Amino acid sequence: MSKTIDYEEVGLKVGLEVHQQLLTEKKMFCQCPAGLYTNRHDGSVLRHMRPTLSELGEYDGTALMEFKTRKNIVYLLHTSNVCTYEMDDTPPFLVNPQAIDIAIEQCLMLGCDIVDEVHIARKQYLDGSIPTGFQRTAIVGVNGRLPFLGRELGITQVSVEEDSCREVSDRGHLIVWRTDRLGMPLIETVTDPDIRTPEETEEAILLIGRVCRSTGHVRVGLGASRQDINVSVRGGRRVEIKGVPKAGWAPALVHGEAVRQVNLLALRDELQGRGFQKPTDLEIDHRDVTGSLAGSFIEALSQTAWERYVDDGGRRSELERGSGDFCIRAIRLKGLAGTLSWPSQPDKSFADELRGRVRVIAALDQAPILLHSEDWPDGAETDLETLREALECTDKDGLVVVWGAEEDTVTAAEEIRLRYVDAIDGIPNETRQPFEDGSTDFERILPGPDRMYPDTDSPPQRVTRERVEKLRAPLPEPPWSREKRYSKVGVPRPVIHFLIRRGGARLVDLVVDECGADLRRACFFFGERVKGLRRAGIAVDAIPDSGWCDLFHLFGRYPATWQAWQDLVEWLAANPETDFQAEAELAGFGHPPGGWRDTVVDVIGDKSTTAEDTRSTHQRFFMGLAMDELRGRVPATEVEAFVLELIGAHLATETG
Repeated sequence: MSKTIDYEEVGLKVGLEVHQQLLTEKKMFCQCPAGLYTNRHDGSVLRHMRPTLSELGEYDGTALMEFKTRKNIVYLLHTSNVCTYEMDDTPPFLVNPQAIDIAIEQCLMLGCDIVDEVHIARKQYLDGSIPTGFQRTAIVGVNGRLPFLGRELGITQVSVEEDSCREVSDRGHLIVWRTDRLGMPLIETVTDPDIRTPEETEEAILLIGRVCRSTGHVRVGLGASRQDINVSVRGGRRVEIKGVPKAGWAPALVHGEAVRQVNLLALRDELQGRGFQKPTDLEIDHRDVTGSLAGSFIEALSQTAWERYVDDGGRRSELERGSGDFCIRAIRLKGLAGTLSWPSQPDKSFADELRGRVRVIAALDQAPILLHSEDWPDGAETDLETLREALECTDKDGLVVVWGAEEDTVTAAEEIRLRYVDAIDGIPNETRQPFEDGSTDFERILPGPDRMYPDTDSPPQRVTRERVEKLRAPLPEPPWSREKRYSKVGVPRPVIHFLIRRGGARLVDLVVDECGADLRRACFFFGERVKGLRRAGIAVDAIPDSGWCDLFHLFGRYPATWQAWQDLVEWLAANPETDFQAEAELAGFGHPPGGWRDTVVDVIGDKSTTAEDTRSTHQRFFMGLAMDELRGRVPATEVEAFVLELIGAHLATETG
């Protein structure tokens, strides 16, 4: 029951599935524009998911779980970015060749072997995030290798696939999705389980991100890159932490899941030591106790509070609210006393495992979702005794209480039983939702290996050697080579990584190769100065390559113009199509104006400072005034020398 563990001792294994949206004009299987997001909609569609038998006459476990949730699924549609294909009312168009080309580029950057034919498959997605119930996907490369912390990180495969919807809300039995992102092409990079620590997980995510972004053909920004983190310990099972939005979340999430699995394995041993060896050994009874607790002082168990919760949330009986009257249901856990408070994740207990299942599958989401005998509200001990007597509990039994629509409370009781069935076996295969504090919560049962099957609507696409070699030729330098080259001239790693992630490295190499710029100076220029202007809202990304080259040619011919770099970049951003060289010459940049010393004298004039001011104060004050007029035209060293001469003459006059 630990919060700190030895990762090597517990056999921690971590693998990644990194998803990166591709910078294409169209979506993957239709002609709708990619990357056009909207926050309003023209219409909506209501749908329900239902399980079907496979060719072997079996139901998929994930499909059955989703069916039990009785979710009403609403899709919000906007005519600018969605068509009948997304709603599964039209067969797919041929796969977007631009998406395949970019995916091949990424596979080459990741060191993968490219397949001879791209075969489209269907991957089941039963949470409602894709209206068809499956995602069209295709393997493009396999068996890649990346240099990683002195060893190699294996790349199992790289697939190109269509993105899912964006979740808008999930309340009770209603989940709402926005369809603007649906169908956008992305690649999924799957690593081998070669990652050994939580900190290495973050490093691996960032490395794959730098590789993917090196070509400049992927999207950047919030939501453009997401990762699923697969975690297991020795004796446990693979658990997928789904949709981690930032690499910085990874260390705490991996640590928390490792601790969780170690503690749940200890709970398994405890349960088996008590004689719970198989599901039939569990005796879990439940009863409607609404009448018995009608006068309870516990706010959560008040029918009035529940009805207010339903009304305030606008929960409609045919959509968000479940079926049946308000019900309080007590569940006896025979022989399971002490297990509800058993540690799981750091600062969480096994009762939180039950809460997750009840919230998702039974759709009971009024906090705190359930109450239990090992953390009962203070001042309500009489209610607990009443329930124990009603369900004939002994000191060896645990007790859980849930409330809400009657049918949902019955579902909740069954899910609590099933979660204990899983606990006897150890670690259930789950997909879990991440949170920034490092905790996770149940999202759904992890789909099985049979979730993929051929898509008979999409023909295979041949990949020729000529096509691959044509895409290989213009590929940029690998990130690790760039890092080594930039590090040699003293550029810090954070600056290097930013340049690679945001496309600045390409501009650095451009101005070094085309304009003879100093490598170190160019790195800091694009990695810090231009970055600062972008954050200030200056449209630096609108400046074309020719504009940057013109600027650095100017810097090379007239070094004094470096002092005016900000003014020049801001002017370029505001006038990206103008002849920069001609305008700069016209404005006199780089050319000391005749009589500039007289200008300094005129600017300073009779301005004075207090007697207490030091010589350096005089210098800073007068230099600021002079450089406002001469920045980018006269070297600062020459202006400074003349200002010091004036100060010296002034002080000599005063002392004389």
